[in-house]
Amino acid sequence: MPEPLEVVQAGSFCWNEGCSEFGKVGMGNMRRYGRTRGGVQRYQCRTCRKVFAATRGTPFYGIHDPEKMVKALAMLSERASLRGVQRMLGVKPDTLVQWLEKAAEHVALIEALLQQRHQVTRAQLDGLWTYVGHKGEKGGASKRQTAGPSGAHG
Repeated sequence: MPEPLEVVQAGSFCWNEGCSEFGKVGMGNMRRYGRTRGGVQRYQCRTCRKVFAATRGTPFYGIHDPEKMVKALAMLSERASLRGVQRMLGVKPDTLVQWLEKAAEHVALIEALLQQRHQVTRAQLDGLWTYVGHKGEKGGASKRQTAGPSGAHG
């Protein structure tokens, strides 16, 4: 049976793969190091001197408005259209697609947040992930051209 994943506090280990303390939790090498412009806590490894945001390794890393992202995902789970969510939240299409891609990389955490904060059901989550999985096939995806009826290629 695999060991359960340990959830650790942000800033409790170094993310730098080249550091001798990389991935080692509770070594005492991490210190608070100010905040980003968006107010996210930053940490610095005393061993390698690299700086990391507290959101590193989460779906919210590099996201300016995490609450808006979670709200958008909740709306999509309710079968709202992409364009409708974009209009209602005032976000660009590329931003919404980026949020969907990040969510797909962090399914378990996103599901827990949506179920806890927005009372999204399992069926709604299944619909969301089906939608995310098929996103690349809708509109704009270039399909392979087949030969014409006469066998000639255009």
